[in-house]
Amino acid sequence: MPFKPADNPKCPKCGKSVYAAEERVAGGNKWHKQCFKCGMCGKMLDSTNCAEHENELYCKNCHGRKYGPKGYGFGGGAGCLSMDTGAQFQGEGTNGHFEPKPMSKAPEGEGCPRCGGYVYMAEQMLARGRAYHKGCFKCGECKKGLDSVNCCEGPDRNIYCKVCYGKKFGPKGYGYGQGGGALQSDTTMIEGEFAPKPSAVDTTVIKASPGQGCPRCGGVVFAAEQVLSKGREWHRKCYKCRDCSKTLDSIIACDGPDRDVYCKTCYGKKWGPHGYGFACGSGFLQTDCMSEEQLASQKPMVTIDTTVIKAPQGQGCPRCGGMVFAAEQQLAKGTMWHKKCFNCNECHRPLDSMIACDGPDREIHCRACYGKLFGPKGFGFGHTPTLVSTDAQAAPVHTDAKPANGPKAKDGKGCTRCGYAVYEAEKMLSKNRIWHKRCFSCFDCHKSLDSTNLNDGPNGEIYCRGCYGRNYGPRGVGFGMGAGTLTMA
Repeated sequence: MPFKPADNPKCPKCGKSVYAAEERVAGGNKWHKQCFKCGMCGKMLDSTNCAEHENELYCKNCHGRKYGPKGYGFGGGAGCLSMDTGAQFQGEGTNGHFEPKPMSKAPEGEGCPRCGGYVYMAEQMLARGRAYHKGCFKCGECKKGLDSVNCCEGPDRNIYCKVCYGKKFGPKGYGYGQGGGALQSDTTMIEGEFAPKPSAVDTTVIKASPGQGCPRCGGVVFAAEQVLSKGREWHRKCYKCRDCSKTLDSIIACDGPDRDVYCKTCYGKKWGPHGYGFACGSGFLQTDCMSEEQLASQKPMVTIDTTVIKAPQGQGCPRCGGMVFAAEQQLAKGTMWHKKCFNCNECHRPLDSMIACDGPDREIHCRACYGKLFGPKGFGFGHTPTLVSTDAQAAPVHTDAKPANGPKAKDGKGCTRCGYAVYEAEKMLSKNRIWHKRCFSCFDCHKSLDSTNLNDGPNGEIYCRGCYGRNYGPRGVGFGMGAGTLTMA
Protein backbone atom coordinates (compact mmCIF):
# COMPACT_ATOMS: atom_id res chain seq x y z
CA MET A 1 0.00 0.00 0.00
CA PRO A 2 1.63 3.31 -1.05
CA PHE A 3 2.56 5.91 1.56
CA LYS A 4 0.06 8.72 1.82
CA PRO A 5 1.22 11.87 3.63
CA ALA A 6 -1.04 13.46 6.19
CA ASP A 7 -3.09 16.36 4.97
CA ASN A 8 -1.86 19.73 6.26
CA PRO A 9 -4.30 22.54 6.97
CA LYS A 10 -4.74 25.07 4.17
CA CYS A 11 -4.22 28.84 4.54
CA PRO A 12 -7.55 30.68 3.99
CA LYS A 13 -5.65 33.54 2.27
CA CYS A 14 -3.66 31.70 -0.38
CA GLY A 15 -5.04 28.12 -0.20
CA LYS A 16 -1.63 26.49 0.23
CA SER A 17 -0.52 24.08 2.98
CA VAL A 18 0.60 25.59 6.27
CA TYR A 19 3.50 23.93 8.13
CA ALA A 20 4.25 24.20 11.83
CA ALA A 21 7.35 26.40 11.42
CA GLU A 22 5.35 29.23 9.81
CA GLU A 23 1.81 28.88 11.10
CA ARG A 24 -0.21 31.65 12.77
CA VAL A 25 -3.54 30.77 14.40
CA ALA A 26 -6.59 33.03 14.37
CA GLY A 27 -10.35 32.24 14.40
CA GLY A 28 -9.74 28.48 14.38
CA ASN A 29 -7.75 28.65 11.14
CA LYS A 30 -4.03 28.46 10.43
CA TRP A 31 -2.34 31.08 8.31
CA HIS A 32 1.08 31.57 6.78
CA LYS A 33 3.24 34.13 8.51
CA GLN A 34 3.37 36.35 5.41
CA CYS A 35 -0.41 36.00 4.90
CA PHE A 36 -1.19 37.02 8.49
CA LYS A 37 -2.00 40.66 7.67
CA CYS A 38 -4.95 43.00 7.40
CA GLY A 39 -7.09 42.43 4.30
CA MET A 40 -7.75 46.18 3.90
CA CYS A 41 -4.59 48.12 4.75
CA GLY A 42 -2.07 45.26 4.45
CA LYS A 43 -0.64 45.87 7.95
CA MET A 44 1.14 42.88 9.51
CA LEU A 45 -0.80 41.52 12.49
CA ASP A 46 -0.12 39.72 15.75
CA SER A 47 -2.28 38.22 18.51
CA THR A 48 -2.92 41.61 20.14
CA ASN A 49 -4.44 43.50 17.18
CA CYS A 50 -5.95 40.73 15.08
CA ALA A 51 -9.70 40.54 14.25
CA GLU A 52 -11.23 37.75 12.09
CA HIS A 53 -14.44 37.91 10.08
CA GLU A 54 -15.60 35.23 7.63
CA ASN A 55 -12.11 33.79 7.13
CA GLU A 56 -10.65 37.25 6.52
CA LEU A 57 -8.23 39.06 8.84
CA TYR A 58 -8.41 42.74 9.74
CA CYS A 59 -6.63 45.08 12.12
CA LYS A 60 -8.86 46.54 14.81
CA ASN A 61 -9.21 49.90 13.07
CA CYS A 62 -10.24 48.44 9.70
CA HIS A 63 -12.53 45.89 11.33
CA GLY A 64 -14.27 48.65 13.23
CA ARG A 65 -14.69 50.76 10.10
CA LYS A 66 -16.11 47.88 8.05
CA TYR A 67 -18.15 45.88 10.57
CA GLY A 68 -18.31 48.07 13.69
CA PRO A 69 -21.36 50.10 14.84
CA LYS A 70 -22.03 53.38 13.09
CA GLY A 71 -23.98 56.48 13.93
CA TYR A 72 -23.93 59.16 16.57
CA GLY A 73 -21.14 58.54 19.12
CA PHE A 74 -19.27 55.91 17.10
CA GLY A 75 -16.83 58.16 15.28
CA GLY A 76 -13.21 59.00 16.01
CA GLY A 77 -13.98 61.11 19.10
CA ALA A 78 -16.67 61.26 21.78
CA GLY A 79 -19.85 62.80 20.43
CA CYS A 80 -18.67 62.62 16.86
CA LEU A 81 -21.35 62.05 14.19
CA SER A 82 -20.19 59.36 11.76
CA MET A 83 -22.33 58.60 8.71
CA ASP A 84 -19.89 56.02 7.32
CA THR A 85 -21.97 53.06 6.13
CA GLY A 86 -19.01 51.11 4.73
CA ALA A 87 -20.34 51.41 1.19
CA GLN A 88 -16.85 52.00 -0.14
CA PHE A 89 -15.93 48.49 0.93
CA GLN A 90 -18.88 46.76 -0.73
CA GLY A 91 -17.80 47.21 -4.30
CA GLU A 92 -16.83 44.19 -6.34
CA GLY A 93 -13.27 43.57 -7.38
CA THR A 94 -11.68 45.50 -4.55
CA ASN A 95 -11.13 42.45 -2.33
CA GLY A 96 -11.39 44.72 0.68
CA HIS A 97 -8.39 46.92 -0.29
CA PHE A 98 -8.20 50.70 -0.62
CA GLU A 99 -7.77 52.11 -4.05
CA PRO A 100 -4.94 54.66 -4.05
CA LYS A 101 -6.18 58.21 -4.28
CA PRO A 102 -4.62 60.55 -6.82
CA MET A 103 -1.88 62.68 -5.17
CA SER A 104 -2.38 66.41 -5.06
CA LYS A 105 0.34 68.18 -6.97
CA ALA A 106 2.35 70.97 -5.36
CA PRO A 107 3.31 74.21 -7.14
CA GLU A 108 6.35 74.02 -9.38
CA GLY A 109 9.57 73.76 -7.35
CA GLU A 110 7.84 73.32 -3.96
CA GLY A 111 6.90 69.64 -3.87
CA CYS A 112 8.84 66.39 -3.96
CA PRO A 113 11.46 66.63 -6.78
CA ARG A 114 10.67 63.07 -7.88
CA CYS A 115 6.85 62.87 -7.88
CA GLY A 116 5.87 66.53 -7.57
CA GLY A 117 3.40 66.01 -4.71
CA TYR A 118 3.14 67.86 -1.42
CA VAL A 119 5.64 66.72 1.23
CA TYR A 120 4.40 66.81 4.82
CA MET A 121 6.57 66.97 7.89
CA ALA A 122 5.94 63.35 9.01
CA GLU A 123 7.40 61.89 5.79
CA GLN A 124 9.99 64.51 4.90
CA MET A 125 13.55 63.54 3.85
CA LEU A 126 16.02 66.31 3.05
CA ALA A 127 18.82 66.40 0.49
CA ARG A 128 20.60 69.68 -0.28
CA GLY A 129 17.68 71.79 0.87
CA ARG A 130 15.04 69.86 -1.07
CA ALA A 131 12.33 67.77 0.61
CA TYR A 132 11.51 64.24 -0.64
CA HIS A 133 8.82 61.75 0.35
CA LYS A 134 10.27 58.86 2.33
CA GLY A 135 9.10 56.51 -0.42
CA CYS A 136 10.69 58.67 -3.14
CA PHE A 137 14.01 59.05 -1.32
CA LYS A 138 15.78 56.30 -3.26
CA CYS A 139 18.59 55.94 -5.78
CA GLY A 140 17.75 57.16 -9.28
CA GLU A 141 19.49 54.11 -10.82
CA CYS A 142 19.08 51.03 -8.64
CA LYS A 143 16.07 52.32 -6.61
CA LYS A 144 17.84 51.48 -3.35
CA GLY A 145 16.43 53.26 -0.30
CA LEU A 146 18.74 56.07 0.86
CA ASP A 147 19.54 57.90 4.07
CA SER A 148 21.75 60.82 5.04
CA VAL A 149 24.88 58.61 5.09
CA ASN A 150 24.85 57.09 1.61
CA CYS A 151 22.99 59.79 -0.33
CA CYS A 152 24.92 61.53 -3.12
CA GLU A 153 23.46 64.32 -5.21
CA GLY A 154 24.50 64.23 -8.84
CA PRO A 155 25.10 67.15 -11.20
CA ASP A 156 21.72 66.37 -12.81
CA ARG A 157 20.06 67.31 -9.46
CA ASN A 158 19.01 63.69 -8.91
CA ILE A 159 20.03 61.55 -5.93
CA TYR A 160 22.04 58.31 -6.07
CA CYS A 161 23.63 55.79 -3.77
CA LYS A 162 27.44 55.94 -3.52
CA VAL A 163 27.99 52.98 -5.87
CA CYS A 164 25.78 54.32 -8.66
CA TYR A 165 27.17 57.83 -8.23
CA GLY A 166 30.71 56.50 -8.62
CA LYS A 167 29.76 54.52 -11.74
CA LYS A 168 27.99 57.44 -13.35
CA PHE A 169 30.05 60.49 -12.33
CA GLY A 170 33.22 59.19 -10.61
CA PRO A 171 36.71 59.06 -12.19
CA LYS A 172 37.33 56.24 -14.64
CA GLY A 173 40.39 54.54 -16.02
CA TYR A 174 43.33 52.57 -14.68
CA GLY A 175 43.24 52.25 -10.90
CA TYR A 176 39.62 53.30 -10.40
CA GLY A 177 38.00 49.85 -10.57
CA GLN A 178 36.77 47.50 -7.85
CA GLY A 179 40.24 46.18 -7.01
CA GLY A 180 43.70 47.70 -6.81
CA GLY A 181 45.01 48.43 -10.29
CA ALA A 182 41.76 47.43 -11.98
CA LEU A 183 40.84 48.90 -15.34
CA GLN A 184 37.25 50.13 -15.41
CA SER A 185 35.69 51.56 -18.51
CA ASP A 186 32.26 53.06 -18.52
CA THR A 187 30.10 51.23 -21.03
CA THR A 188 27.21 53.70 -20.83
CA MET A 189 26.40 54.98 -24.28
CA ILE A 190 25.50 58.59 -24.78
CA GLU A 191 24.19 59.32 -28.26
CA GLY A 192 26.00 56.29 -29.63
CA GLU A 193 29.40 57.09 -28.11
CA PHE A 194 31.13 56.32 -24.84
CA ALA A 195 30.67 58.78 -22.03
CA PRO A 196 33.49 61.36 -21.99
CA LYS A 197 36.08 60.88 -19.25
CA PRO A 198 36.51 63.73 -16.76
CA SER A 199 39.71 65.64 -17.31
CA ALA A 200 41.68 67.96 -15.04
CA VAL A 201 41.10 71.66 -15.61
CA ASP A 202 44.23 73.56 -16.60
CA THR A 203 44.37 76.35 -14.01
CA THR A 204 46.88 78.34 -16.08
CA VAL A 205 44.10 79.05 -18.57
CA ILE A 206 42.15 81.10 -15.98
CA LYS A 207 44.60 83.94 -15.54
CA ALA A 208 44.53 86.08 -12.40
CA SER A 209 45.25 89.77 -12.06
CA PRO A 210 48.97 90.65 -11.97
CA GLY A 211 50.42 89.88 -8.53
CA GLN A 212 47.32 88.03 -7.27
CA GLY A 213 47.50 84.53 -8.78
CA CYS A 214 49.80 81.55 -8.25
CA PRO A 215 53.42 82.81 -8.27
CA ARG A 216 54.52 79.90 -10.49
CA CYS A 217 51.80 79.62 -13.17
CA GLY A 218 49.89 82.89 -12.73
CA GLY A 219 46.48 81.19 -12.64
CA VAL A 220 43.61 81.92 -10.27
CA VAL A 221 43.91 80.01 -6.97
CA PHE A 222 40.61 78.67 -5.61
CA ALA A 223 40.01 77.74 -1.98
CA ALA A 224 39.89 73.97 -2.58
CA GLU A 225 43.49 73.89 -3.88
CA GLN A 226 45.02 76.79 -1.95
CA VAL A 227 48.40 76.48 -0.21
CA LEU A 228 49.83 79.48 1.65
CA SER A 229 53.50 80.45 1.94
CA LYS A 230 54.69 83.80 3.29
CA GLY A 231 51.39 85.50 2.46
CA ARG A 232 51.28 84.18 -1.11
CA GLU A 233 48.75 81.69 -2.53
CA TRP A 234 49.93 78.69 -4.56
CA HIS A 235 48.16 75.87 -6.38
CA ARG A 236 48.68 72.57 -4.59
CA LYS A 237 50.22 71.04 -7.72
CA CYS A 238 52.51 74.08 -8.20
CA TYR A 239 53.79 74.03 -4.60
CA LYS A 240 56.97 72.10 -5.46
CA CYS A 241 60.70 72.66 -5.15
CA ARG A 242 61.98 74.82 -8.00
CA ASP A 243 65.04 72.59 -8.56
CA CYS A 244 64.05 68.97 -7.81
CA SER A 245 60.23 69.33 -8.17
CA LYS A 246 59.68 67.62 -4.82
CA THR A 247 56.20 68.21 -3.37
CA LEU A 248 56.46 70.56 -0.38
CA ASP A 249 54.61 71.18 2.86
CA SER A 250 54.92 73.67 5.69
CA ILE A 251 57.76 71.66 7.32
CA ILE A 252 60.26 71.39 4.47
CA ALA A 253 59.43 74.49 2.41
CA CYS A 254 62.05 77.29 2.32
CA ASP A 255 61.49 80.67 0.65
CA GLY A 256 64.47 81.71 -1.41
CA PRO A 257 65.69 85.25 -2.12
CA ASP A 258 64.37 84.90 -5.70
CA ARG A 259 60.80 84.70 -4.27
CA ASP A 260 60.50 81.02 -5.20
CA VAL A 261 60.18 77.96 -2.94
CA TYR A 262 62.69 75.14 -2.41
CA CYS A 263 63.06 72.04 -0.28
CA LYS A 264 65.63 72.26 2.50
CA THR A 265 68.25 70.28 0.58
CA CYS A 266 68.08 72.39 -2.58
CA TYR A 267 67.93 75.59 -0.53
CA GLY A 268 71.09 74.59 1.32
CA LYS A 269 72.88 73.73 -1.94
CA LYS A 270 71.85 76.95 -3.61
CA TRP A 271 71.82 79.56 -0.85
CA GLY A 272 73.39 77.95 2.23
CA PRO A 273 77.02 78.36 3.41
CA HIS A 274 79.73 76.32 1.65
CA GLY A 275 83.06 75.01 2.83
CA TYR A 276 84.53 72.69 5.39
CA GLY A 277 81.91 71.22 7.74
CA PHE A 278 78.80 72.33 5.79
CA ALA A 279 78.14 69.07 3.93
CA CYS A 280 76.07 66.02 4.78
CA GLY A 281 78.51 64.37 7.19
CA SER A 282 80.57 65.69 10.09
CA GLY A 283 83.91 66.98 8.91
CA PHE A 284 83.00 66.48 5.26
CA LEU A 285 84.88 68.70 2.84
CA GLN A 286 82.46 70.31 0.40
CA THR A 287 83.72 72.63 -2.35
CA ASP A 288 86.47 73.70 0.05
CA CYS A 289 89.10 73.64 -2.69
CA MET A 290 87.11 76.01 -4.88
CA SER A 291 87.06 79.77 -4.66
CA GLU A 292 83.94 81.91 -4.67
CA GLU A 293 84.66 82.89 -8.30
CA GLN A 294 84.89 79.24 -9.37
CA LEU A 295 81.60 78.44 -7.65
CA ALA A 296 79.96 81.42 -9.29
CA SER A 297 81.29 80.39 -12.73
CA GLN A 298 79.87 76.87 -12.33
CA LYS A 299 76.52 78.19 -11.11
CA PRO A 300 75.97 81.46 -12.93
CA MET A 301 72.40 81.79 -11.65
CA VAL A 302 73.39 81.36 -7.98
CA THR A 303 74.42 84.32 -5.85
CA ILE A 304 77.13 83.11 -3.45
CA ASP A 305 78.07 86.46 -1.93
CA THR A 306 75.27 87.41 0.47
CA THR A 307 76.39 91.05 0.49
CA VAL A 308 75.01 91.36 -3.05
CA ILE A 309 71.44 91.09 -1.71
CA LYS A 310 71.45 94.20 0.42
CA ALA A 311 68.99 94.58 3.28
CA PRO A 312 67.39 97.86 4.40
CA GLN A 313 69.52 100.00 6.67
CA GLY A 314 69.81 98.43 10.12
CA GLN A 315 67.96 95.21 9.22
CA GLY A 316 70.61 93.00 7.61
CA CYS A 317 73.65 91.12 8.91
CA PRO A 318 75.71 93.53 11.11
CA ARG A 319 78.97 92.28 9.58
CA CYS A 320 78.27 92.12 5.84
CA GLY A 321 75.00 94.06 5.54
CA GLY A 322 73.34 91.35 3.43
CA MET A 323 69.80 90.01 3.73
CA VAL A 324 69.48 87.22 6.33
CA PHE A 325 67.07 84.39 5.48
CA ALA A 326 65.51 81.91 7.89
CA ALA A 327 67.63 78.88 6.89
CA GLU A 328 70.91 80.59 7.88
CA GLN A 329 69.77 82.92 10.67
CA GLN A 330 71.73 83.30 13.91
CA LEU A 331 70.55 85.63 16.72
CA ALA A 332 72.66 87.73 19.07
CA LYS A 333 71.13 90.46 21.25
CA GLY A 334 68.24 91.14 18.88
CA THR A 335 70.37 91.22 15.71
CA MET A 336 70.36 88.60 12.95
CA TRP A 337 73.63 87.25 11.52
CA HIS A 338 74.49 84.93 8.66
CA LYS A 339 75.73 81.56 9.91
CA LYS A 340 79.07 82.06 8.18
CA CYS A 341 79.40 85.60 9.58
CA PHE A 342 78.65 84.45 13.13
CA ASN A 343 82.29 84.12 14.23
CA CYS A 344 84.72 85.94 16.51
CA ASN A 345 85.82 89.27 15.13
CA GLU A 346 89.42 88.65 16.35
CA CYS A 347 90.24 84.96 15.93
CA HIS A 348 87.36 84.12 13.54
CA ARG A 349 86.37 81.12 15.61
CA PRO A 350 82.77 79.92 14.81
CA LEU A 351 80.45 80.87 17.67
CA ASP A 352 77.23 79.62 19.19
CA SER A 353 74.85 80.95 21.85
CA MET A 354 77.06 79.61 24.70
CA ILE A 355 80.39 81.25 23.83
CA ALA A 356 79.29 84.40 21.96
CA CYS A 357 79.91 87.70 23.79
CA ASP A 358 78.63 91.07 22.55
CA GLY A 359 81.29 93.76 22.84
CA PRO A 360 80.91 97.52 23.21
CA ASP A 361 82.07 97.89 19.59
CA ARG A 362 78.79 96.19 18.45
CA GLU A 363 80.77 93.15 17.31
CA ILE A 364 80.74 89.59 18.65
CA HIS A 365 83.73 87.84 20.19
CA CYS A 366 84.54 84.51 21.78
CA ARG A 367 85.04 84.60 25.54
CA ALA A 368 88.83 84.54 25.37
CA CYS A 369 89.05 87.46 22.93
CA TYR A 370 86.39 89.39 24.84
CA GLY A 371 88.41 89.00 28.07
CA LYS A 372 91.59 90.15 26.35
CA LEU A 373 89.90 93.20 24.82
CA PHE A 374 87.41 94.36 27.44
CA GLY A 375 87.95 92.27 30.59
CA PRO A 376 89.87 93.42 33.71
CA LYS A 377 93.64 93.15 33.56
CA GLY A 378 96.38 92.71 36.15
CA PHE A 379 97.44 90.27 38.80
CA GLY A 380 94.82 87.59 39.46
CA PHE A 381 92.78 88.04 36.28
CA GLY A 382 94.56 85.42 34.17
CA HIS A 383 94.65 81.67 34.55
CA THR A 384 94.82 81.46 38.35
CA PRO A 385 97.19 82.58 39.81
CA THR A 386 99.01 83.70 36.69
CA LEU A 387 99.87 87.32 35.93
CA VAL A 388 98.44 88.06 32.48
CA SER A 389 99.57 90.83 30.15
CA THR A 390 97.85 91.32 26.83
CA ASP A 391 101.00 92.66 25.13
CA ALA A 392 104.76 92.59 25.59
CA GLN A 393 104.68 95.40 28.14
CA ALA A 394 104.06 94.96 31.83
CA ALA A 395 100.43 94.90 32.94
CA PRO A 396 99.29 98.35 34.02
CA VAL A 397 98.73 98.82 37.73
CA HIS A 398 95.52 100.68 38.48
CA THR A 399 95.99 102.77 41.56
CA ASP A 400 92.74 104.57 40.85
CA ALA A 401 89.44 102.65 40.86
CA LYS A 402 88.31 104.46 37.72
CA PRO A 403 89.23 103.04 34.29
CA ALA A 404 91.65 105.02 32.15
CA ASN A 405 89.35 105.16 29.12
CA GLY A 406 85.99 104.04 27.82
CA PRO A 407 82.56 105.55 27.20
CA LYS A 408 80.89 107.37 30.03
CA ALA A 409 77.43 106.10 30.86
CA LYS A 410 74.35 108.22 31.38
CA ASP A 411 73.43 109.34 34.86
CA GLY A 412 72.31 106.37 36.93
CA LYS A 413 73.11 103.85 34.15
CA GLY A 414 76.80 103.07 34.69
CA CYS A 415 79.00 101.82 37.51
CA THR A 416 78.11 103.42 40.86
CA ARG A 417 81.76 104.05 41.74
CA CYS A 418 83.43 105.11 38.48
CA GLY A 419 80.46 106.10 36.29
CA TYR A 420 81.64 104.21 33.19
CA ALA A 421 79.51 101.76 31.20
CA VAL A 422 79.19 98.23 32.59
CA TYR A 423 78.94 95.23 30.22
CA GLU A 424 77.42 91.84 30.97
CA ALA A 425 80.72 89.97 31.30
CA GLU A 426 81.85 92.16 34.23
CA LYS A 427 78.59 93.17 35.86
CA MET A 428 78.11 92.86 39.65
CA LEU A 429 74.81 93.71 41.38
CA SER A 430 74.11 95.33 44.72
CA LYS A 431 70.63 96.55 45.71
CA ASN A 432 69.58 97.37 42.14
CA ARG A 433 72.91 99.10 41.47
CA ILE A 434 75.53 97.82 39.05
CA TRP A 435 79.32 97.79 39.51
CA HIS A 436 82.38 96.74 37.59
CA LYS A 437 83.96 93.58 38.94
CA ARG A 438 87.12 95.51 39.85
CA CYS A 439 85.09 98.31 41.44
CA PHE A 440 83.16 95.79 43.55
CA SER A 441 85.43 96.19 46.60
CA CYS A 442 85.25 97.65 50.12
CA PHE A 443 85.30 101.44 50.14
CA ASP A 444 87.68 101.55 53.12
CA CYS A 445 90.07 98.59 52.86
CA HIS A 446 89.57 97.82 49.14
CA LYS A 447 88.97 94.16 49.85
CA SER A 448 87.23 92.33 46.97
CA LEU A 449 83.61 91.54 47.82
CA ASP A 450 81.01 88.97 46.84
CA SER A 451 77.41 88.21 47.81
CA THR A 452 78.45 86.58 51.12
CA ASN A 453 80.37 89.49 52.66
CA LEU A 454 78.68 92.48 51.02
CA ASN A 455 77.24 95.28 53.14
CA ASP A 456 75.57 98.38 51.65
CA GLY A 457 76.34 101.59 53.50
CA PRO A 458 73.97 104.54 53.94
CA ASN A 459 76.28 106.72 51.83
CA GLY A 460 75.66 104.58 48.71
CA GLU A 461 79.00 102.73 48.99
CA ILE A 462 79.72 99.08 49.77
CA TYR A 463 81.85 97.69 52.64
CA CYS A 464 83.12 94.43 53.99
CA ARG A 465 81.67 93.31 57.32
CA GLY A 466 84.56 94.62 59.43
CA CYS A 467 84.60 98.10 57.92
CA TYR A 468 80.82 98.32 57.98
CA GLY A 469 80.79 97.46 61.70
CA ARG A 470 83.45 100.03 62.48
CA ASN A 471 81.69 102.79 60.56
CA TYR A 472 78.02 102.11 61.17
CA GLY A 473 77.75 99.31 63.73
CA PRO A 474 76.64 99.76 67.38
CA ARG A 475 79.17 100.97 69.94
CA GLY A 476 79.55 100.56 73.69
CA VAL A 477 80.04 97.79 76.20
CA GLY A 478 79.81 94.37 74.56
CA PHE A 479 80.17 95.54 70.95
CA GLY A 480 84.00 95.37 70.74
CA MET A 481 86.32 92.59 69.72
CA GLY A 482 85.81 90.57 72.92
CA ALA A 483 82.90 90.04 75.30
CA GLY A 484 82.49 93.01 77.60
CA THR A 485 84.99 95.18 75.76
CA LEU A 486 84.39 98.92 75.58
CA THR A 487 84.96 100.12 72.05
CA MET A 488 85.34 103.85 71.40
CA ALA A 489 86.25 103.58 67.71
